[in-house]
Amino acid sequence: MKLLKEESGQTLVVVTIFMSLVAVGFLALALDTGYLFRERRMVQSAADAAAVAAAEEVATGNSSNKQAVANAMAKLNGFDTTLAKNPAVVTFPTPTGIFSGSNYVAVTVSKPIPTFFLAAFSPKLATETVSATATAGGGQLSQTCVCLDGGSGQTLSLSNGTKLTANGCGIVDNSSDNDGIGVIGGSSLTATSVGLVSTSWVQSSNVGGGSIWSAPVVTGTNKCSPALPPPPAYSNCVADPGGSWGTFSWGPATAGGTVCYSSLTVGANGSTCTLKPGIYVITGTLHFQSGAGGHSNLGGNGVFFYLTGTANLVIDNGANVNLVAGGGTELGGGTAQSLGAGYDGIAIYQATGDVSPISIQGGSNSYIGGALYAPSAQVSVGNGSAMTFPIGGLLASSLSMTGGSVLNVISDANEGSITFGSPKLVQ
Repeated sequence: MKLLKEESGQTLVVVTIFMSLVAVGFLALALDTGYLFRERRMVQSAADAAAVAAAEEVATGNSSNKQAVANAMAKLNGFDTTLAKNPAVVTFPTPTGIFSGSNYVAVTVSKPIPTFFLAAFSPKLATETVSATATAGGGQLSQTCVCLDGGSGQTLSLSNGTKLTANGCGIVDNSSDNDGIGVIGGSSLTATSVGLVSTSWVQSSNVGGGSIWSAPVVTGTNKCSPALPPPPAYSNCVADPGGSWGTFSWGPATAGGTVCYSSLTVGANGSTCTLKPGIYVITGTLHFQSGAGGHSNLGGNGVFFYLTGTANLVIDNGANVNLVAGGGTELGGGTAQSLGAGYDGIAIYQATGDVSPISIQGGSNSYIGGALYAPSAQVSVGNGSAMTFPIGGLLASSLSMTGGSVLNVISDANEGSITFGSPKLVQ
């Protein structure tokens, strides 16, 4: 009976039981905490993958598809947005701070996470929410305004202090060789991007004593291939009217009509002319000479020159050419007459298959408000020539510039665009 009444040791039992319960609680807490940390890491991986995938869609112009690919990447990483119970949620908050702007894509992934032991104390689910931000390859689609369509060899050559500037747009070279672009002898190339089809081009081997400014260089890019205008209908080609003295007006009999010349010399014998609006078909040489006071023509607003057969373009020493394509902005203000049928925005088109070279030489100073398309021709600009394409672009088989020449080109929406830089995670 004394032994049954003995109370010594009971405290030890109570303490032991209490400590065991505490230990089990800490163990449960440790297990659940470790599990939640693991889930958070997985949610972060899902958010990172979703952000990069969405940025790739933005970079290629498929912004409307970014939700679908982000959901798919989240699911591949274990967070399914289609579950009937406790689905993951993928959203796109507006990027802020240093990553604000359309160049960046922010993604948030959230998911209710069930626990094991903590659920005994609280029926609520723990929700993990994490974010990630990616850049869409620098976030920029560079609009192409210079397209060099030669498939091999050096199709862009800048030497002897020349300057090629693509204002707010990019240059694409379709050559598959490792020397497609060469910039040497103090020359410079400035553009928002430079894209090469070749994957073996190396800047250090092709830019010697020259420079490429402001332009991320992307090798292995897609070819540029602008849509070309349809050949105009024509007949009854007449002789070259341009050999006379004085000031004249030449062109179609009706505004916006079509005229065909076996050749056309503008600015011969010190004369000047105004080119009427319309379509000019040239089967020989389109030749701009210096004219009176250096002016080949006083203006050609709303014009489209179609060079066919073996026709070619020559702009002489000191010539001052003023051409504005249909629908373009005239030098004095106003909008040139529309020519429709795919001709607006293009000033000169030397037909595909016409390999006659185009020469712009000798200190010419030209304003061409529209594109110059010569997909099969070699274009050479030299000896101090300065040419501006204010609203157009350039398409040629190759472009060679030398002798301090300057060529400025402004965007042409018809020539496509390239993505520079690779989409990557930034936060």
